[in-house]
Amino acid sequence: MHDEPALTPDATDPESFTDATAAVDRLEALYSDAIGFLSHHFSAAVTGAKPATRLRAFYPEIRLTVSSHIKTDSRLAFGHVASPGTYATSVTRPDLFRNYLIQQISLLMQNHNVAVQIGYSDTPIPVHFAVAGNPLVSVPQEGVLEFSLRDVFDVPDLATTNDDIVNGTRTHNADGSQPLAPFTAQRVDYSLARLSHYTATDPKHFQNHVLFTNYQFYVDEFEAYARTTLADEDTGYTSFVATGNQEISTPDGMILPSTKTPQMPTYHLKRADGNGITLVNIGVGPSNAKTATDHIAVLRPHAWLMVGHCAGLRNSQSLGDFCLAHAYLREDHVLDDDLPVWVPIPALAEIQIALQEAVA
Repeated sequence: MHDEPALTPDATDPESFTDATAAVDRLEALYSDAIGFLSHHFSAAVTGAKPATRLRAFYPEIRLTVSSHIKTDSRLAFGHVASPGTYATSVTRPDLFRNYLIQQISLLMQNHNVAVQIGYSDTPIPVHFAVAGNPLVSVPQEGVLEFSLRDVFDVPDLATTNDDIVNGTRTHNADGSQPLAPFTAQRVDYSLARLSHYTATDPKHFQNHVLFTNYQFYVDEFEAYARTTLADEDTGYTSFVATGNQEISTPDGMILPSTKTPQMPTYHLKRADGNGITLVNIGVGPSNAKTATDHIAVLRPHAWLMVGHCAGLRNSQSLGDFCLAHAYLREDHVLDDDLPVWVPIPALAEIQIALQEAVA
């Protein structure tokens, strides 16, 4: 796969696990070793001479093999595979996705009665993503160093950072295994970096329930609601995060005005288990909405909902009525390249029912 000689972390054999928590612990250990290796050598390279050899570390991966056609419980849209075969996916930030990974691996083990293998994949970690979470390290612009980063470290490859798995156009990995997840590790890392840029908040603050809006007064109401909930411990909310990662845990906490407004200002009303609410002011236009959802999708939220205004409605409705959309008209053509126009995009029935009952 990568034939040029390179210095890498010590090789380790894949390990089998029948306990999901232990499997994720191993993912975290492998990822931490890989990131530590790249961060150490990168810091040395930018402050000293060009390294004598290429430096490379790999994402960890989850792999499993299913050999039976026995029918599984498919009432959930996840936690099982459709047919026998070997499935694999590379993984990034297992610390961020810990609860999600434990849930998914547990269901796979339960539904198919198989162990999972945890080891290193053959996908290199781009150095930009490896040092992204370290505030003491920044990647210099090309030309600043006396050597090209590409000659020593792996860098993001936009040619392979795509949606071919989730769009259904890629059915097998290069080694013949089938994709186990809708996004590869590098695609996830790319979106995590974009979310930090677009929203001016760290991806770790995003919650499982996401609201989108393009009206500032919804933002103001959301902050007011957040402060109210923080005054009541029984609500289960622990903190509120605003632009610039400003976090308060009391109803009278101070939030300073942002000196630089990001493209999509984002706010998070957090719970300890991640089941709080995130509000994203995506601005106007379907392109912004697609950009936001493309990147938030890698966080695997439970649900998202657009909150806005309606106009030009029938005479039987009045100002202030709650209008619940049940379909998406495709006249904006934003999704045409990814989804044929004859494919309907209905709202999720579970969300529709929950909203209807909430306001009944």
